Amino acid sequence: MLAAKVGNYRWTIVALLFFATTVNYLDRQVLSLLQPTLAEKYNWTNNDYANITSVFQFMYAISMLFAGHIIDKLGTKKGYTWAIIIWSIGALIHAAAIPMGRSFNTIVGLVGISAFSISVVGFMIGRIVLALGEAGNFPAAIKATAEYFPKKERSFATGIFNSGSNVGAILAPLTVPWIELNWGWEAAFIVVGAVGFLWLFFWLYYYETPEKQKRLSAAEFGYINSDKDPLPVSKEVLKGAGPDPAAGVGPDSAVGKVSWVKLLSFKQTWAFVFGKFMTDGVWWFFLFWLPAYLKAQYGMTGTQIMLPLAVLYSMTMFGSIGGGWFPAHFMKQGLLPYDARMKAMFVIALIPLVVLAAQPLGGISYWMPVLLIGIGASAHQAWSANIFTTVSDMFPQRAIGSVVGIGGMAGGIGGVLVSKTGGALFDHYKALGHVQTGYTIMFSFCAVAYIIAWVVMKSLVPRMKMVEI
Repeated sequence: MLAAKVGNYRWTIVALLFFATTVNYLDRQVLSLLQPTLAEKYNWTNNDYANITSVFQFMYAISMLFAGHIIDKLGTKKGYTWAIIIWSIGALIHAAAIPMGRSFNTIVGLVGISAFSISVVGFMIGRIVLALGEAGNFPAAIKATAEYFPKKERSFATGIFNSGSNVGAILAPLTVPWIELNWGWEAAFIVVGAVGFLWLFFWLYYYETPEKQKRLSAAEFGYINSDKDPLPVSKEVLKGAGPDPAAGVGPDSAVGKVSWVKLLSFKQTWAFVFGKFMTDGVWWFFLFWLPAYLKAQYGMTGTQIMLPLAVLYSMTMFGSIGGGWFPAHFMKQGLLPYDARMKAMFVIALIPLVVLAAQPLGGISYWMPVLLIGIGASAHQAWSANIFTTVSDMFPQRAIGSVVGIGGMAGGIGGVLVSKTGGALFDHYKALGHVQTGYTIMFSFCAVAYIIAWVVMKSLVPRMKMVEI
């Protein structure tokens, strides 16, 4: 009854964000699914593959820092538009990795600089462009969520759009191996990369900020702003020189931009940064290395990995949506939003400990590690829905994109360290004939990372305090 009175256009925005995130993860996962084939075809070592994934993660990390700032400056609509154009082009040009690598090596060879092999360099170029665009997805999506939802609904909305990453991860193993088998590996990059341009049409047609959105009722606009903080009135506004709050600048907004130096002076920023640094690499590891793990430990390749990975990532849907709902359970018990979120995150942080049993039970069947890792990955998505929302809990709208960008950079750097460490460990223990040991070490880190992150975050921000800028 309340939804009928208030309106529900904000959920249309969530649908747009959901599909964009789905495409985002489809594009980034194609390479990991083709890794067994490409590694055999082009003689990659685990370290070669780690270098390719690390280039993506490093460029993603650096781009996240700037993406949030750029999106805060351009606005959500323009910022997201440019992001998906760039990442779709990046996905498409993977199909031309070999000629790109050959051309690059020819150029650097003329000046006496040695480079990686042709295939490795070509895929690095594709990953760099992909990362430049994909870095804009989460800063833009979190900013859009903060624009269209009151604080009490943000974690649920974030959980819904963030579940697009799970859907993308499910669709990729169901489609990419089939496309590769029937049309070749190049076609997998082309077909999946082209989907982003289809989404772009709907984004440009349906999205505007709430202040400009003609499809949004007055009742829903009021509901969206019902629990946001009042707009600070600056001296410029009082003098008539700045934006007039009554003329379309919504609550939670503010005048001017916020510098990174200023944002880094807040413990709230560092809590988010550390949480992302410790835990993003776990998701990257699962996303980029599970096909290689199934091949190394069980000899599974191509269409053989379709069902296990589809089941694993289907499990993560429950974590993403359920994790977004979970804090509301504690809020109903009387806890404040931040306290409820941190209590939920503590429970969530305990769940990945089951990954410690993945290798010991792996001898029973490959389904044991698949299911246990699926539980851990599901917990990551629940964690992700909540850690993103802590930013919009504690920062005004004009700073959200920048803070998410800083945290995303930290998460990307964490991902680089995890990938490089994993690649080195796998090659080392493969040479010793104990490839399973490398995965045991990596799975152990994945299991305990969330508890460590929660303890540090809670120590930095023991109680909710809205940042005043």
